[in-house]
Amino acid sequence: MRKIFYTFALVSMFQLPQQLNAQQPAPKPLYIDPVYDGAADPVIVWNKKAKQWWMLYTNRRAANTTDTAGVRWVHGTLIGIAVSKDGLKWTYKDTANINYRPDSGYTFWAPDVIENKGIYHMYLTYVPGTFNDWNHPRDILHLTSKDLLNWKYESTLKLANQKVLDASVFKLPDGTWRMWYNNEKDGKSMYYADSKDLYNWVDKGKAIAAKGEGAKVFKFQNKYWMIVDVWKGMEIYYSDDLLKWTKQSTRILEQPGNGLDDQAIGGHADVVVNDNMVYVYYFTHPDREKNNVANAGPINSRRSVIQLTQLFYKNGELVCDRDKPVTSKLKPAR
Repeated sequence: MRKIFYTFALVSMFQLPQQLNAQQPAPKPLYIDPVYDGAADPVIVWNKKAKQWWMLYTNRRAANTTDTAGVRWVHGTLIGIAVSKDGLKWTYKDTANINYRPDSGYTFWAPDVIENKGIYHMYLTYVPGTFNDWNHPRDILHLTSKDLLNWKYESTLKLANQKVLDASVFKLPDGTWRMWYNNEKDGKSMYYADSKDLYNWVDKGKAIAAKGEGAKVFKFQNKYWMIVDVWKGMEIYYSDDLLKWTKQSTRILEQPGNGLDDQAIGGHADVVVNDNMVYVYYFTHPDREKNNVANAGPINSRRSVIQLTQLFYKNGELVCDRDKPVTSKLKPAR
């Protein structure tokens, strides 16, 4: 009996640190860019070769720059990369090597990345310069990669016009692809385009007649969902056919959280459905008040960080509690 007790005690001693480690929640904030302190618009992708989760993100120049007239600090940016084994702890790696830089002062924004048959496809917002205001062209580029680090330019997509941004791509049930994007010339409403091969796209017009950007589409609980940044939190729409969308009654990430750097509205998010759980990677401007979404001058108002929460299905809608610790690790993607 004594021998059994000692064996149990020893096993418990060795298991306890592992159990404690398994319960460590994701930090608040989840990630801070160490170069410019301006991480935003994240997309999360499983790197098959590296066996890591990679986060590619807009890297605004919030700090370590004097080029701040107007909104110049939001321009002139490369795409940052952070890596993680479990989706909870992230470290900075590099910037994406994108071989499309035809203009001086070029700007890269809001990547969306999907993998298909061993090739990664990025749909990237491109601005041909570094500007003081928002009144300049924006296109969506198609790039490909085998490693998520080095990217080859494929084409500039022919969409509704040259004031488009924030692509989000989703595979349809029939094996073809659909992209949603923001059309700034049409009141910043959501448009869409279809493709059979990820290279050739046919614009289809308006998807949702409401303002919003940074859409992300995913499937959960036998429904299709779209979350959209509306600058006062995130609207959520649902659909049975990916064409007709109904807005749910409540928004998420509108009310401030209590965690560090989380007392502001959540913006432009990515959604990862993993092991039947839904993770939302969003960004905040932690030093701005909830209702102050204007572009501010001081560094403490420009800085942005990445945060993490989970969505839960309740009474036919998706809800979240941004103060609830996230402890579940992302499993390797299939």
